[in-house]
Amino acid sequence: MTSAARTEPSGTEPSGTVRDPLRDADALRDADALRDADPLRDLVEAMDVLRSPGGCPWDAEQTHESLVRYLLEETYELVETIETGDRAGLREELGDVLFQVVFHARIAAEDHGDPFTLDDVAADLVAKLHRRHPHVFGDDEYVDAAHLTTRWDQIKQQEKARASVLDGIPLDQGALSRAQKVVSRAQRAGLPDDGAADGGAAKAPGPVGLTSEEVGAELLAVVRRAQAADVDAEGALRAALRTLESEIRDVERHAGP
Repeated sequence: MTSAARTEPSGTEPSGTVRDPLRDADALRDADALRDADPLRDLVEAMDVLRSPGGCPWDAEQTHESLVRYLLEETYELVETIETGDRAGLREELGDVLFQVVFHARIAAEDHGDPFTLDDVAADLVAKLHRRHPHVFGDDEYVDAAHLTTRWDQIKQQEKARASVLDGIPLDQGALSRAQKVVSRAQRAGLPDDGAADGGAAKAPGPVGLTSEEVGAELLAVVRRAQAADVDAEGALRAALRTLESEIRDVERHAGP
């Protein structure tokens, strides 16, 4: 038999490399493991171990309250990766924020009075997404972004039985972001947002077309003036915000149901 007519022996690759049946079996098992992998469930189980006897003493003694500072820190770090375009950092910080969610859910599951689990949190979230997107999961029709925002406000007000457009804005939120939230809600509801109640008619909007750089520069200029005048800028904004919120609520009360 000539060399051209030879056939490869059984168990040999065409290249001449001998196949290893045991290695092939390992590869199949690895493929099955990858297909059956559930990293989120693994994360929950790892958290259970950390909180259980024989786990991590530090993790075991944490409470919702003690973890607040870490939740804020991880959130700020996540925001930084987004704003700086750090792709690798984004993946890592998303994991750190996710860990905080799992951590708080695990602590909640230990509450003897009103326990709930991460599955409960996820189920509530899915239900909320369905309620707040009737144009996707229901019979509502999508009109435009403005109509969608108004519809969201209506749905949230029904869900929370809110008496004011300002209800639900966290009091502990930073003064600047809180101010923007208050002004945004007031404008959408047609309420005064300029600090002078006028029967419910909002003033004409200010200059349009400002870039984020220009707004940032103006904000920094205000901070510099506050610093030069020895004024706490954060406190001053909070005080002005309290006045504005009071005026908005007065208008709502006089407008009636």
